[in-house]
Amino acid sequence: MADDGVTAERVAIVTGAASGIGRATVELLASRGFGIVAIDLDADRLEWAHRVDRIAVVAGDVCSEELNQHAVDVAVERFGRLDASVLNAGVPGSGDLITAPLDLFDRVFEVNVRAVLLGIRAAVPAMRAVGGGRITVTASTSGLAGDPLMWPYNTAKAGVINLVRAAAVDLAAQDITVNAVCPGPTETQMTAGIKQVPQRHEDLRRAIPAQRWGTPEEIAAVIGFLVSAEASFITGAAIPVDGGITASTGQFRPAERQPQPPNQQARTKARIRS
Repeated sequence: MADDGVTAERVAIVTGAASGIGRATVELLASRGFGIVAIDLDADRLEWAHRVDRIAVVAGDVCSEELNQHAVDVAVERFGRLDASVLNAGVPGSGDLITAPLDLFDRVFEVNVRAVLLGIRAAVPAMRAVGGGRITVTASTSGLAGDPLMWPYNTAKAGVINLVRAAAVDLAAQDITVNAVCPGPTETQMTAGIKQVPQRHEDLRRAIPAQRWGTPEEIAAVIGFLVSAEASFITGAAIPVDGGITASTGQFRPAERQPQPPNQQARTKARIRS
């Protein structure tokens, strides 16, 4: 954890920071010199963050207005400012459209939409104080179209995409950008259950034109760009990071990836990890 009074040229909040896309984003931004407030529900899952310089850990539920304000206060008190907020925390949800309990829908909407609004509201005054900022939300390709039995998640992710657009319009004149990344199938803890069903995992892989699942680092790389100075004229965008899923009509199966020589396979894996 960063020492009291440490300052940083750029400071970011990252929610859902314990694993997957959130952790990859924290590690990327830390490597670029950001001060970071890493947030997750369970402090024990953020134990690794104590080994990374310039990270302050906050444990709690992103659905709490007080938690979101506390995270901003920690950023300002510990590092002196807030420049970026990566609102990445989310939960899945699926079930029968007619019989699934409404409590499921309410929880998915609360975490994936309402908590994002709370994060935006908490961050904006601190960003105004430094002349602007970057807000990036992890949405999903499931917010751009429908999936079987996933109506709670589809609805919430579509809602957060339009929240991003509306917030971008309201905040643009204050030099605060608001964007969404829309990952396709990505190897994270949230999708780990799919890997336990090999046929489903393989069916999804084959539906991706790139013929492979994405990595958290690939999503984090796009988030890293959106919170950078170079992205200053991008706002209100919902950017698919999906190996080509949303480019396809879905009417035809994508071409299978051709086998690569062993040396090319090694180079490809190294490129994905970097």
